[in-house]
Formats: sequence, C-alpha cells, structure tokens
Amino acid sequence: MASDTKTLKVQQTGSPIRRRHDQRETLIGLGLNRIGRVSELEDTPSVRGMISKVHHLVRVVEE
Repeated sequence: MASDTKTLKVQQTGSPIRRRHDQRETLIGLGLNRIGRVSELEDTPSVRGMISKVHHLVRVVEE
C-alpha cells in the first residue's frame, strides 16, 4: 500500500457463533475470525460496507 492511502484498524469484539453464514463470511473477508483479532484495512467504500454489515461484531480502533 502507498503511504498516502488511509487505513482503518478493525477489531473483532463478538463471536460469529449463531450468526448468519454471510456475516461469518464477511468477518473472514475482513481478515477476522477470532475475538480480539485486529486487522488493518484500506479505507474504501467496499470495506466500509462490510464493516457496516457486521457492525455489531466489530469496532473500529482509533489510531
């Protein structure tokens, strides 16, 4: 990634157990599959859409 691109740090706070399959797949797409895991992602509309889909299972970590 170039240094001028914005990034988001996303931390998983909830379990995907008893959630719909598409929410589990979204967490995997974000690079998360364990509570407490942090993933640094590029700030794009598609990533923001994925975060909003599982907003109850993740939080955006401030830098």
